[in-house]
Amino acid sequence: MDVIDQLERELGKKQLPPVHTGDSVEVHYLIREGEKERIQVFSGTVISMQGRGIRRNIIVRRIVQGEGVERTFPMHNPRVQDVVITRRGDVRRAKLYFLRDRVGKGTRVKELLGEKVRRDREAEKVRRQGLANDAQA
Repeated sequence: MDVIDQLERELGKKQLPPVHTGDSVEVHYLIREGEKERIQVFSGTVISMQGRGIRRNIIVRRIVQGEGVERTFPMHNPRVQDVVITRRGDVRRAKLYFLRDRVGKGTRVKELLGEKVRRDREAEKVRRQGLANDAQA
């Protein structure tokens, strides 16, 4: 098991924000269309998290033209360029599958406020500065 843990540490991304179920996030995902590459931003609410370490997946849900759209993202996939937390959600469930049956305002998630959110925002700023410095070097 030590070999697997060592490989996960080497291959995993170093700078990922602490994402939790109920958070509103923007996932910047690299799309290849023929010879061209572009970054597509998928924003929504994290309704599920699965796996640990390098195998972590999140399911993000959003509403597009009245239809619910869910997408699964492997967090350590090289195509996932960045994950930005826009809002912290305060939920009491690990899986928010019940949001699939709700419409309109029923799909809202209570926002988490307070000192922890401030600390997370400061940590996110430091993380972004580190990424910017790495990109310049």
